[in-house]
Amino acid sequence: MPKTKALAAASSTKKIPAKKSPVKIPVTLPVKGPARKRAKPAVRSASAVSRRLRQIEDKRSAILGAALGLFSRFGLHGTSIDQVAARADVSKSNLLYYFANKEELYVNVLRDLLALWLEPLRGFSAEQDPAEAIGGYIRRKLVVSRDRPDASRLFCLEMIQGAPLLRDELDRELRTLVERKSEVIRSWIAAGKLAAVDPHHLIFTLWAVTQHYADFGVQVQALTGHTLEDPAFFEQTVENVQRIVLQGIAPR
Repeated sequence: MPKTKALAAASSTKKIPAKKSPVKIPVTLPVKGPARKRAKPAVRSASAVSRRLRQIEDKRSAILGAALGLFSRFGLHGTSIDQVAARADVSKSNLLYYFANKEELYVNVLRDLLALWLEPLRGFSAEQDPAEAIGGYIRRKLVVSRDRPDASRLFCLEMIQGAPLLRDELDRELRTLVERKSEVIRSWIAAGKLAAVDPHHLIFTLWAVTQHYADFGVQVQALTGHTLEDPAFFEQTVENVQRIVLQGIAPR
């Protein structure tokens, strides 16, 4: 075969590479239905928020209650954060989420006590009948002494120690409130509804006599065989303290 023909034949049998098909990129079409719905950000309902706030307040109250029980028995320095956490049934880290340290916890306990004790005094007003106002105050303070004796004892302990952590509260809120209510007592005296007694000494007397049944509860029980938890003895105490105080300040 001539060379030219051989070359022609070889070229005619040479394979021609097939054209590459374009790569198909799969396209995902949107699918209708719940599977493709975009998740909406969770929105807390008002009841869920309220429930969460209630849980936080309950936990905080549990910690404060446990701290009160320990502080009233062992004082600030005799109580540890671990003891409070164990008594409140929370972890130490959880407790420190609510209160940065033991001193802050102690001050919060004292502030709660001060608010509890001052609440009955806030109700005094010049428009009231002084016998009803003071008689009602005596009953309410004795209820606190009955139901929260540990609170009274802790406050007493803080005062004996010179109120190192509560001094500012006493100089501000307590002083302001007592001065306002002293003016109310003076208005009763000016109207001839009370004997001319010094308002400060009257308030001190009310505090002393009502808190005695908490601070010296052991002594009261040893001498009478009763505590304020005895309903009959509680009523007897209220009636006698009211009579002694109100007859002492009755107008002459």
